[in-house]
Amino acid sequence: MKGIKSRLVLYFGMILLLIVLLLEGLFYWAVHTYYFGTATEALETRSTTFTNFINKYATGYRLKDKARYILENISSQEYAKIEVLDLNGKVILNSYGFQTGELIQTSDVTDAIRGQKGLFVGRSPQSRERVIAISNPLTFASEYVGVLRYTISAEPLYQAVNRIALYGLSVGAGVVLLAFALSLLMAKRIVDPIEELTNAAKQMAEGNFTARAPKRYDDEVGTLADTFNYMAAEIGKNEKLKNDFISSVSHELRTPLTSIKGWGETLISGGLEEPEETMLGLEVISKETDRLIGLVEELLDFSKFQSGEMKLSRERMDLREILDDMHVQFAIRSQEKQIDFQLDLPASPLIVMGDPNRLKQVFVNLLDNAFKFTPKGGTICVAATASEDRLTVTVTDSGEGIHPNDLPHVTEKFFKGTSKLSGSGLGLAICKEIIQLHTGRFLVSSEQGRGTSIMVDLPLAPPLAGLAGSASTVERTE
Repeated sequence: MKGIKSRLVLYFGMILLLIVLLLEGLFYWAVHTYYFGTATEALETRSTTFTNFINKYATGYRLKDKARYILENISSQEYAKIEVLDLNGKVILNSYGFQTGELIQTSDVTDAIRGQKGLFVGRSPQSRERVIAISNPLTFASEYVGVLRYTISAEPLYQAVNRIALYGLSVGAGVVLLAFALSLLMAKRIVDPIEELTNAAKQMAEGNFTARAPKRYDDEVGTLADTFNYMAAEIGKNEKLKNDFISSVSHELRTPLTSIKGWGETLISGGLEEPEETMLGLEVISKETDRLIGLVEELLDFSKFQSGEMKLSRERMDLREILDDMHVQFAIRSQEKQIDFQLDLPASPLIVMGDPNRLKQVFVNLLDNAFKFTPKGGTICVAATASEDRLTVTVTDSGEGIHPNDLPHVTEKFFKGTSKLSGSGLGLAICKEIIQLHTGRFLVSSEQGRGTSIMVDLPLAPPLAGLAGSASTVERTE
């Protein structure tokens, strides 16, 4: 997380720094242009006005006389240095009254000698001082005879511009520092919740499924925290179900194995000399073995559903045949428990495209549960109806029913409920999966103390052209 925070601060700071530097550059250019433009314009106005005045009212004066005339008429408030040069660029006279004789060949003087107004901004070749100079041509008898040059020092301008730029730079530096501080706070607000999520995830990886990530803000990270907490709750719930399932399966396996081992040892010690005891022991071993096989098959089916490897071998079939077989299969059990076992089927075929073995597995499981939870003297009814393109099979019993708190979860994997007669917690879950693979619906309704009703809804197979829907006609599909 330290890397994310550092990158956020670095990227934000670099962007802001570039923006501040750009603004500082524009600010410096604007101040420089304003100050130098104003000074140059004022100097140019005074120089041009005075040169025009001299050329107009001192037309009869030669260059040296013009120089003296200029010196006599300079305003006492003029702060610029004024120089009169000949056409060779030699100074004849300056505003201080000196005839220096120095040679000036800057660009403004060169332009003025050619009859144009000249401007020079730069360092003076003589003093190396930064100056602004304006030069205008002087005339005599309509001919150019010399140059009138105005010069001011640009050093105060540079100092003023640099001072203002320094103030702006200080403000910019303050803005950058403030922005860095704010970016640290922003990065902390973003990264801290992510770090908390990471810590919670590490705790979950170590087996602490009670760990939760606190939700600080109603933003994307907050939504991620909610999703993480929901995932943690579901994992914790599944972990509990898994532990309960392992405990239940261990018990379910231990009970028949104990019976098998006990009767096995009894038979061995008895030497198989008592036929009745031998037969009783063998019956117990056979029943407990079947019970183990059933439990293992449920586990295998569950594993196939979880991995998506469950395949159906569909064929065109009459569902009445399976229900008839179930009635015969459970008839003896109903007599033993003195339960009224009823079968209500329509006269017309119930043709579906289904896997006979898997559908039989569903109804065996449903009837086995019904007989398990229905007391002596109770009633179990299997009724089938068809309407348009759907058929419905309802298995109803008058047993103890399902507790209202357990009812929404009875088809969930590993759920055992509060009943002492509950099995592995996979039976109804597997039944629902099989019916859904047949594009059907599996609904459970119950009233505690009055019984349970389970509805299986399946699509009817479309009729075959030229055939009356014969149940013996088989079409296998995978």
